[in-house]
Amino acid sequence: MSTRLFGEDVTEFQRLLKVSGLLKGRIDGVWGAETAKAAAAFENFYKAIRESEGAFDMRSEGLIMTLIPNAQTLARQSLKFIRKGGIDARIISGTRSYLEQDTLYKRGRYGNPGPRVTNAKGGQSNHNFGIAWDIGVFDAKGRYLADSPLYRKAGELVLKSVTQHAVEWGGEWRSFPDVSHYQVRTGLQLAEVRRRFENGETMA
Repeated sequence: MSTRLFGEDVTEFQRLLKVSGLLKGRIDGVWGAETAKAAAAFENFYKAIRESEGAFDMRSEGLIMTLIPNAQTLARQSLKFIRKGGIDARIISGTRSYLEQDTLYKRGRYGNPGPRVTNAKGGQSNHNFGIAWDIGVFDAKGRYLADSPLYRKAGELVLKSVTQHAVEWGGEWRSFPDVSHYQVRTGLQLAEVRRRFENGETMA
């Protein structure tokens, strides 16, 4: 790929490639020929899915690329249904490495400035496994809306779409609902998703 996902965290990228069924070698944290080959295949999948499902803004595209292929397709389909409903939505969060998740967890904790934005440490969020994304809603002037009834409308549009059985919407959660959050519906507990991701096994 022209740019490695997750910077120098090769292990994280290898896990993503392995789960996607593209890396044939071991997850060893070393950028070798097998990893480079799998990365090129991953980029080709991304381009093919973008061609098939349609492209979005640059930020959304950069984050969609961090998802496993199945999630890329579902994220694009979901976003299309939302936008067809008259909502200017964009993807503002995709896959985060464990290190990025830990950094986010520290906000508002341990003397760090800012509000707390997550209760999940690295390996405790579905955002760490290539299957989850968040949307942001924007007004007519392109300003981000952190709080808006349009988030719930967006979720309802997705639930009525053809992706309804494949996508889980955080707005339906009984405890700690998250109306901006979407993820592949795996039917698995978080611990099992993590185990499969770390071992390079598919989520199916």
